[in-house]
Amino acid sequence: MTKVFITLTGTKHYFGNDFLEKGMKIRLEKEPDNEYDKEAIKVTYKGLGKIGYVANSPYTVIGESMSAGRLYDKSGDVAYAKVLLITSVGTICKICKKSLVKEEEE
Repeated sequence: MTKVFITLTGTKHYFGNDFLEKGMKIRLEKEPDNEYDKEAIKVTYKGLGKIGYVANSPYTVIGESMSAGRLYDKSGDVAYAKVLLITSVGTICKICKKSLVKEEEE
């Protein structure tokens, strides 16, 4: 499987992104009860709690990173990622391979 990247967005609604650093490990957790988005995946950081969401809109997904909707069936209920690049419009993160569901061989 190729490398999978996501955009962390919405950080301004929580703690901002000043504390984010390249290489930080973040936790992704599906949030099926989210009233705004049934494919929502919240992003948390140990000691802070929720810091944002995996982008799920063409307006918030940066470049070729995967939206929450596209990632939803490719990961378990909990996944992990590492911060790669922090920008003013979103943070690019790489999903850890162990977090991805292996596709069944045909």
